Amino acid sequence: MQHGDKFGVSALDHLCSIYGVHQEYYTIWGAHHPTSERTKRAILGAMGVAADDDAAVERSLREHEDRQWRRLLPPVLVVREFSGPCRIPLNIPAILDQAACRWRLSTEFGQELGGEFVPAALEEGGRQRLGEQEFVRRVLILDPCVEIGYHRLLVDCGNGTSGEMPFIIVPHACYTPPAIQEHRRIWGFAAQLYGVRSARNWGMGDFSDLRAIVEFCADVGAGTVLLNPLHALFADAPEHASPYSPSSRTWFNTLYLDVEAIADFAECDAARERVATADFREKLGKLRNSPQVDYPEVAAAKRELLEQLYRHFRSAHLERSSRRAIEFRAFQNAHGESLRKLGEFEALQAHFHAQNGSAWGWPSWPEAYRDQHAPEVAAFANANLERIEFHEYLQWQAFLQLEAVGQGSWQRGLGIGIMLDLAIGVAEGGAATWTRPELYARTASAGAPPDEINLLGQDWGLPPWIPHKLREAAYEPFIELLRTNMRFAGALRMDHVMGLYRLFWVVRGLTAAEGCYVSYPFEDLLGILALESQRNRCLVVGEDLGTVPDEVRHALHPMSVLSTRVLYFERWNDGRMKPPRDYPVQAAATVTTHDLPTLAGFWKGIDIELRDRLRLFPSEEVRGRQIAARNADRPHLLQALEAEGLLPDSGSTQAESFPDMTPELAQAVYAYLARSPSKLLLVQMEDGFGVAEQPNLPGTTEAVYPCWRLKLPVGLEAWHENSWLQGIIQALRRQRP
Repeated sequence: MQHGDKFGVSALDHLCSIYGVHQEYYTIWGAHHPTSERTKRAILGAMGVAADDDAAVERSLREHEDRQWRRLLPPVLVVREFSGPCRIPLNIPAILDQAACRWRLSTEFGQELGGEFVPAALEEGGRQRLGEQEFVRRVLILDPCVEIGYHRLLVDCGNGTSGEMPFIIVPHACYTPPAIQEHRRIWGFAAQLYGVRSARNWGMGDFSDLRAIVEFCADVGAGTVLLNPLHALFADAPEHASPYSPSSRTWFNTLYLDVEAIADFAECDAARERVATADFREKLGKLRNSPQVDYPEVAAAKRELLEQLYRHFRSAHLERSSRRAIEFRAFQNAHGESLRKLGEFEALQAHFHAQNGSAWGWPSWPEAYRDQHAPEVAAFANANLERIEFHEYLQWQAFLQLEAVGQGSWQRGLGIGIMLDLAIGVAEGGAATWTRPELYARTASAGAPPDEINLLGQDWGLPPWIPHKLREAAYEPFIELLRTNMRFAGALRMDHVMGLYRLFWVVRGLTAAEGCYVSYPFEDLLGILALESQRNRCLVVGEDLGTVPDEVRHALHPMSVLSTRVLYFERWNDGRMKPPRDYPVQAAATVTTHDLPTLAGFWKGIDIELRDRLRLFPSEEVRGRQIAARNADRPHLLQALEAEGLLPDSGSTQAESFPDMTPELAQAVYAYLARSPSKLLLVQMEDGFGVAEQPNLPGTTEAVYPCWRLKLPVGLEAWHENSWLQGIIQALRRQRP
């Protein structure tokens, strides 16, 4: 009997249901888009599940069935705290029905719990014959009084039948800091760290600038600062500037290091002498004064000195086993294989890029080196230990400098502290996909279905995690990701938080419109998110803009994950702005984001003019609708301000009365938003200075728009005296004392 007949659906559709491949999606216009057979087979193939033809589908179904029944325990079990007795499925050979089986639960706190059972006495959940052997699914019911945490369950029935799995007990909600508990509300800033100017940085904002921002927040009463993702990018290609397309999300971008704050700089005469030379000072002056971040030149300046500091560290500390050498070795040991593989990747990429400038990532390396376990990689590592440790040294410095910022934010009493941003994925050729290639669907990419601006859909170029492979790995990559990004932060913003529930996959060779959604183990991932949030005392903010499934909103709210609400989008059906009182309590409210026009740009329609000039509108009809909508937006905003008694002195709700975004109008808009009951309000730093250009213009490249390169017009040292920024701050302090 074929599987398709057995389950009442085609074998292909049954295979899709097993691996979470959706049968359809709906566009923003409500149009139904069934997933084609071609797409189904391609998506399954990207997961490593053979589905090229019907025979392959049948084989894959049999292999899946065989795997499931021959495994005594699931790969992992995630259980909610205080949820009552836990039902654990066991697949036991029928011949062991009367066997004396044992279970043992080893907690991460050193406790050992255990017991015995006879399979035949347990509830039966099904039977299956595989070849000459029959298996019975039994349900072991345990109600261990164990704290939340990462435990291990072992079951042994003798005769070679035993299994072990992670047993993860998770809390019911994420952490909520006291600063926003009950009816308390706070406000803070959202800044692109690279774009921060200061009199001392080397042409882009760095971790010492971040410390100064934290001090500024404390001085003016702000409770947090949200940053762009600080993930590791590509050290050999600094022009690859998008923080949302990183090489690794579990390590940091070392371009943010303040070279002069590294302890070795104070010890190294040669380094200080180099920085003091006239030509180096001139170079730094040009980099600081540039209106945009010149990543290649910043990287060259920092790399020269960082290499020098590392050489000093080797001779002055590693060779003498000093206290700092011991601390570095402890850092290496603590981060183990993950850190070492990052160092190997960086050293290999630099090596092959030096040989061939078109080597863009590990898929372009000689084939022998594409496997991290290959003997050629081991030989390279043995011969290039210093090159590998150089990158480990840089990560150590990044950890030290970020740790100092995090501690400073809490010492100065910020209600939340710094908020880091977690990108939705990684670039194809980076360290993450080289280190764990089995986790990623490398012939697919995360993206989005068609919408009004992107009629053909979007392909983000980020290979997604394969859901069942992530579960097979007991979610360890996800856990590591959260721990790294929560370690020094008081809050974590999760970009495209819907990705915990489903992601839109686009297969290489097919258009984005031919993509489909793939489900993820949502409840398990949410539980682990809550566990790490509680342990790291880290608030979670979900970026849930766009099309959000009801299941996501309904699940996130009781988990104490803050929603994201943008002024531009909070409207009634007739286009009118929602009043502040109608914003949700459990939300982070903001006027705009890095991907949207600034307040000044929105008011002037600069984003529309720019898209028109760059021919980014898919049709003249769409362009016309955007212009008409914006012309209506301005009076809607003024009317909303008037209803709250916040309209500036002009008193007119005609947009012509405010030809430009004035400081007074900006203050009124932020005061309006501050009246909302939302727990958190974020001021986009560009709005603090009346900047018209937005940090990123989606759908463009560096050739047409300086995405992720624009600097703020005002240096850090002058923020306290800037009247535009101080006006907004005073407006917020009046509304949110």
